[in-house]
Formats: sequence, structure tokens, C-alpha cells
Amino acid sequence: MRRTHHRANGVKHATGVKRTFAAALLAGLTLLTSAGAAVADDPSATASPGEDDAGKSGPTEAGTTFRTATSLQQGQRGTAEASAGDYLYWVFPADAGQRATVEATVTLPQSATRHGASTWQIEVYDGLRRRQACMYGHQTRKAAADAATVELSCVLRTVRAWSEPWADDPLPGSYYVRLTVLDLPATDLGLPVGAEMMVTSADKGGAHDVDGALAEPLVPGASSVDQASDDASGDGGPADGDARPRVSLGSEPDDGWSSGWWTDRWLWTVGGGVLAALAAVFGYSLTRGGGRPSRVPPGV
Repeated sequence: MRRTHHRANGVKHATGVKRTFAAALLAGLTLLTSAGAAVADDPSATASPGEDDAGKSGPTEAGTTFRTATSLQQGQRGTAEASAGDYLYWVFPADAGQRATVEATVTLPQSATRHGASTWQIEVYDGLRRRQACMYGHQTRKAAADAATVELSCVLRTVRAWSEPWADDPLPGSYYVRLTVLDLPATDLGLPVGAEMMVTSADKGGAHDVDGALAEPLVPGASSVDQASDDASGDGGPADGDARPRVSLGSEPDDGWSSGWWTDRWLWTVGGGVLAALAAVFGYSLTRGGGRPSRVPPGV
């Protein structure tokens, strides 16, 4: 009788531990799933419901060189009037974890005034003026002689918070877009054209996170600003580091640059640690047994 009662208690104990472990495991998986969904649904990574799908109105002109590039925030739609053969430049900020998509639309002159087909292209350069490759998209397109518009697109690689100096990985900072015509009849040079430019991005989260971060984003003028501040300090100007001028806000995201230390990998790390601890407790409860068997005499 005692042995049967002892076995029944052991079975009940094991069943209770299994149920508790299963409930804790389910709760941990639910936590991780909901945390991942919350990061994926971060409103900073996508447009808000109230925003127009066509994009917010942006600048109505474009630069003609890297130095005069027109600043464009993500989600804004920039426009410009130019002549066929001009180089048009825009610059936009991209932060770590973002995969930017550049879209351009060229409105061509009336077909009656044109003398043949034309080929258009967009190119993207980072803050160091290194050309960035497009993962996919229509970077170069040929417009027929009777076409009214031509649409171009370029999906960049995901921006990394840090990389080796020899690598060509995209890094946080300014990105330049250059729109130009590659080939058209010589008689069509100078004809009026219209251009629209828009940049959007998707947040790719911790899958592309790295251990490290840049001291400063790759924004042109950062080093000259720091040098000017150092010269002012050497001449008796303010020496407080907080008073140093920062990088031009024209190429900075609306919500500022990310610090680089927080990623959603922290959520997975903490969740994995909790599940490992629960698994250890469950394994111990299975191996420790039901205590001293009742058939063993006392003192043995």
C-alpha cells in the first residue's frame, strides 16, 4: 500500500512539473513572438496610416553637383524641372538596419519634339562617394521615342552599423542619388524634362546587426566642422565638448541617428536565457527522483 501510494505521488508530481514547464515554455514563446511582432510593426520603420501613399511634398529643385545636392528626407517626394543632359542630385539619410528603395520618374518632352529613344539611369553613392550597388530594380531604362515617362528604381543593401575599412558595405550617413540621361539624340539635348524622386526604407531588424558602431555617421562636412571647432577652441573659444557644432541637420533623419547599442537581439537573448533556465529546472525535477524509497529501512 505504501509503495502504491508513493508511486502515485511521484506520478502526480512529475505530471505537475511537466504541466508547469509546458505552460512556462508556451508563455516564453508567446513573449518572443509578440516582441518580434512589435519590432516589426515599429511605426518608425513604416509610414503612418495618416500619411499619403504618394509621399509628402518635398523640395521642388535638385542640385547639379555633389556639393549642391538637395536634401530629401525619406518619405518625401522631391520634384525638379531640368533640361535633358543635366545631372540632378539629391541626398538623403539612411540609418543602420534600413534597406532603402530609391524611385525616380522622368517626365519626357512631347514626342513630337523628340527625335528618338533615350536611356536614363540613377546611381547611388554613400557619404564617401563610393558607388553603391543595387540589389534589384530598374536602375537603367530605355524610353521609346513615343514614351511619356520612364520609371527607375534601385533597392540598396541593408545599412550596417559598422564594417571593416576595406569593405564596401553601406554605412549610416548621407546617400547621394544622381539622375541623368545616358544616351539620346544630340538634337534632343536641352529639351525640358521633369523629375520626381522618392526614397523609402524598410527596417530589417537584428538580422543585419553587427558588433560595433561608427563614431560619427558618414555625413560630408563632419570632419571640417570638427576641425573648425578645434581651431576655435585653440584660439580661446569655448572648449566644452558639448558646445561643439554638430553635423549639418540637412542630412540627418527627423528622429536623429540611432545609438547603435539597442537591437532586438537583446529580446531574443533574454528570452533564450529564460527558456534555458526553465529547461534546467525541468531536467532537475526529472532526475532527482521521488526521495528515499519507503522499502529501505531507516539508518541504511
